[in-house]
Amino acid sequence: MKEKTTFASRVQMLRKEKKLTQTQLGELLGIKGRTIRSYESDERRPDFDGLLQMARFFGVSLDYLVGWSEKRDISC
Repeated sequence: MKEKTTFASRVQMLRKEKKLTQTQLGELLGIKGRTIRSYESDERRPDFDGLLQMARFFGVSLDYLVGWSEKRDISC
């Protein structure tokens, strides 16, 4: 079994921190719940605009969301 990327793990962790289901998160972002499921299972990745939208929604930096940084803060 393939290990999840940091992105997949982070999406799942951030969603659970907000106590949202995949369907609920999808509705809030304007995408299908199955799309969130595919992100969390590492089957798909969002495009750049989708990454920006998710980072804004969760209040984290893009670097944190994709696993390039451990710093969640969006300030410089």
